[in-house]
Amino acid sequence: RVVEPALRMAGPVRLLCREGRLAPLLAEMAVHHLDLVIADQPMPNHLNVRGYSHFLGESDLTVFATPHLAQSLEGDFPASLNRAPFLLPGDDVALRPDLLRWFETQRLYPHIVGEFEDSALLKAFGQAGAGLFAAPTAIADYVIRQYAVQAVGRIEAVTERLYAITTERRLLHPAIVAVVQATQREFFGKSA
Repeated sequence: RVVEPALRMAGPVRLLCREGRLAPLLAEMAVHHLDLVIADQPMPNHLNVRGYSHFLGESDLTVFATPHLAQSLEGDFPASLNRAPFLLPGDDVALRPDLLRWFETQRLYPHIVGEFEDSALLKAFGQAGAGLFAAPTAIADYVIRQYAVQAVGRIEAVTERLYAITTERRLLHPAIVAVVQATQREFFGKSA
């Protein structure tokens, strides 16, 4: 949904969507194989790649479950997460350490049944009832509709940030400008 505005451009646009680890994607951007990288972290300083981070927005998290799994939870949120099956974002997902730290500070020990680098795959497993999962509150309505799940609680102390990383300090490419503005407006309620 983030890149959808590029498809509505008046002029011809060719989309090439790839998912992967940040460093290889930035390397592809550096040699002009990609114009834009959408990431959950800003451009790392240690890479020898010229790139600029454009902050899109930030959202706290909502925890979701199938209705059947939600009914089986014991106690109120967040205590209901203790020993509950949970689908965790993978090691490369920027919010993972914050989420694990939050579990620790709340003294919660969910049963981690799966770890996923791909957020759509994580949500698909959640939709199948494999476990609870967290996603940005900014897309909660979409997650509920798309995956037939319900919100069971909100984690305001953990946030996910989204960045557009480009080789342009000032955004000039019309498709990139459209994607950035639409994302800020539709997901984060910001006017560009």
